[in-house]
Amino acid sequence: MVKSSNAGYPRIGEKREWKFLLEHLWANKIDETEFLEGTKALRLANLKKQQTAGVDLIPVADYSNYDHVLDTAAAFGVVPQRFGTFTSKLSLSDYYNIARGTKDAVAAEMTKWFNTNYHYIVPELDHVHFQLLDNRWLTYYKEAKAELGIDGKPVILGPVSFLKLSKVNDEYVRGELLDQLLAELLPLYVQIFKELATAGVKWVQLDEPTLATLADKKEIQLYKKVLEALHEAAPEVKILVQTYFAAVDYYQDIVNLPAAGFGLDFVHDHGENLKALQTNGFPEGKVLAAGIVDGRNIWRSDLAKKQELVAKIEQAVKSDQLWLQASNSLLHVPITVKNEAKLDPVIKGGLAFADEKIAEIVTLTKGANGVDITAELADSKNALDRLNQSEHRNNAKVKEAVQTILASKTERHSTYPQRVKAQSVLNLPVLPTTTIGSFPQSPEVRSQRKAWRKGDLSNEAYQEFLDKETKRWIKIQEDLDIDVLVHGEFERTDMVEYFGQKLKGFTTTQNGWVQSYGSRCVKPPLVFGDVQWTKPITVRDTVFAQKQTDRLVKGMLTSAVTVINWSFVRDDLPKNLVADQIGLALRHEVKALEDAGIKIIQVDEPALREGLPLKPRYRQEYLDNAVKAFKITTTGVKDETQIHTHMCYSDFEDILPAISALDADVISIESSRSKGESIKAFEQTKYDKQIGLGVYDIHSPRIPSVEEIEQNINRALKVIDVHQFWINPDCGLKTRKEAETIPALKNMVQARNNVRAKLGVKE
Repeated sequence: MVKSSNAGYPRIGEKREWKFLLEHLWANKIDETEFLEGTKALRLANLKKQQTAGVDLIPVADYSNYDHVLDTAAAFGVVPQRFGTFTSKLSLSDYYNIARGTKDAVAAEMTKWFNTNYHYIVPELDHVHFQLLDNRWLTYYKEAKAELGIDGKPVILGPVSFLKLSKVNDEYVRGELLDQLLAELLPLYVQIFKELATAGVKWVQLDEPTLATLADKKEIQLYKKVLEALHEAAPEVKILVQTYFAAVDYYQDIVNLPAAGFGLDFVHDHGENLKALQTNGFPEGKVLAAGIVDGRNIWRSDLAKKQELVAKIEQAVKSDQLWLQASNSLLHVPITVKNEAKLDPVIKGGLAFADEKIAEIVTLTKGANGVDITAELADSKNALDRLNQSEHRNNAKVKEAVQTILASKTERHSTYPQRVKAQSVLNLPVLPTTTIGSFPQSPEVRSQRKAWRKGDLSNEAYQEFLDKETKRWIKIQEDLDIDVLVHGEFERTDMVEYFGQKLKGFTTTQNGWVQSYGSRCVKPPLVFGDVQWTKPITVRDTVFAQKQTDRLVKGMLTSAVTVINWSFVRDDLPKNLVADQIGLALRHEVKALEDAGIKIIQVDEPALREGLPLKPRYRQEYLDNAVKAFKITTTGVKDETQIHTHMCYSDFEDILPAISALDADVISIESSRSKGESIKAFEQTKYDKQIGLGVYDIHSPRIPSVEEIEQNINRALKVIDVHQFWINPDCGLKTRKEAETIPALKNMVQARNNVRAKLGVKE
């Protein structure tokens, strides 16, 4: 009999209850007892939903108070020395200090979870002695069983993936060090499994996502070593090795590892997992947890096509060996469509968030077990037909315009050296200083926006408030002596959602929130139809800001590939075609800014690296398409107009050619939180354009010292010419408070002045 399973559930709550509990704790509005009571209630509500929906294998311990990788690190005593030494379970304050930093200790590095927009805290293994401080998996298993009678499936990040996602001396763990650390860590996993076995745990989901990114077949032996040790220690506990986000390249070797089951992604695998299954079969007696429903997008499944996929899988796997589930944890999608009362019914009918995906899985499981699901199949088909046949997805004007621009030359008029000469009219100083775009979204900004959205504040009154806030921050930037200013983006809740609200073919949700990092939740827009620019979006606010100052003000846009990677994108067209449509729409906006007299335009691509396919064989095509979409947007301007772009936390070494190919005049890149590791890429490769390597981390509330920022600048100047280098923070400052932002920027400007003085350069 086929069973239904779930690999993980969102932790934030339907109305972001988790986020608000967290932030109220940090603000001392609630105490730890209230926080723990609130999170427990939310955790149990999430489990109860899955139980009521009829899921057979329900995950437990997939919940987190911040991040599941940080949870794993804290459980094993992996705490950077700057936060202290611990011999017992970390307190909540110690746990959050690692993620957020303190006055005296820099926060742990944060980076993207594979190719998603979720950020994890990178464990630092320097001088660490592994010790089991908290068997959190046992605690949550017992809680689910005692409170709800759920015999759950604990979800544990596997030891090999945990180590590979960690760093020693700023380098990811690899090679002989990986072997050594695994030998030290594995006994603690053995202890966990023994304790789980004693408690009666039947199945454990051991997440080993790095199995899908293996470059060296020999490393399979590491996973084998782990599984043999765990099975020997707790033979009564069955292990499901869970992979996701891509196919496994060494299929036969992996599915024959000593585990009771394997979770494979049949959505993001480019058809490779299915082909391997059909070609090689599946081992007798083992479970295949088949990820057949897309766990990273929000469109309703075509149940008939999914049923066909299940039938293909069942040709190689017996029914009693098969579990059906989403392709990955549902952490990456919103919770439920039911709260979207304002959506166009045609669009809403085509959506499936976490709860609806669980319902799809349960329905497909019933169908696989012979239950009549004819009505569900018809409902799925009708809803998708209404969407695909609607005018939203059949805009001939957009399709024709895209073909026209693709047939033209999407290149800047002149080469970069020629443009630099033309841009001398900007009169920029040596080491020009700027910020990335946004300034703090204060409680007043949020309350005014909320009142405006509710209709309690008129359009005129709201615009007056925005203008006042913009004017105030222009003055602050002038007083700080920042060279190139920004208007602050107070009108924008999110850099992608804002454009989604203005471009045709997009829509936004009321409660479609997903976690990005910590308590930071984002509400990705839905790209549901053909994308079209209809009127200027940013021109009015940018021009207003420029009129308040004699200094240059940047126009601020979000580029096509970032919009794609941070949105939920229609799945009836290839993503690169959707990106071309967005690129063309933004090209009109860039031209409108230039025509309005804006001389510097920043077209951000923070998520370019994030969307890079996990498999190297698919990367060049992705990068070529990304460069194409960026150039569609940016190449229609005059030589005198300076084009900037920005990229967030990434490993840049392998995409530097693509970064250069974007042909932006100036690029800013994260550098400080990774302790300047990004600079290494520029030690290897000569970069011929202008660049700002972020000189302080904005994701931490701590205020960096002048000396610290000065050190970051000086390190960068060892590999980048002073006439190429810009001074800027790592990212936008929207999430920071004003009391943190102004002193940090003041220190940044002072550090710049110190460096200028030592170099003997004039402004």
